[in-house]
Amino acid sequence: MSSFKIFDIAGSGMNAQNLRLNLVASNMANVDAVSSSIDQTYRARQPVFEAMLDQANRRNPAVGVRMAGVVESEAPLVREYAPDHALADDEGYIYRPNVNVIEEMANMISASRAYQSNVEVVNATRRMMAATINLGK
Repeated sequence: MSSFKIFDIAGSGMNAQNLRLNLVASNMANVDAVSSSIDQTYRARQPVFEAMLDQANRRNPAVGVRMAGVVESEAPLVREYAPDHALADDEGYIYRPNVNVIEEMANMISASRAYQSNVEVVNATRRMMAATINLGK
């Protein structure tokens, strides 16, 4: 594997984790959003990743990762009886997002550490390349 390919793979990993962190931030920002109907209520979003493969190189096909899309959580929304709320429906209910703050914090920590790991891969590769160059001196 080319040393330069390592930078591409680690870079794609950092990009994927950055997108994951953005979705976590969006979920956390909307955790307290309230709606008067199920259809308008914010739903937690999660990224779907896929491996990028080099079809021409069967011996070493991996070339990174990318986000294939975003899916909304199928978990039930929180239906809360609040007849005095301005957004209450005809039956007196409001709807809150299905965002689980604990899961989002765990996702944030996981994505942050995965990002840091990719940074370490890049730094270690740079150090090894520099050491290799200095061998000839």
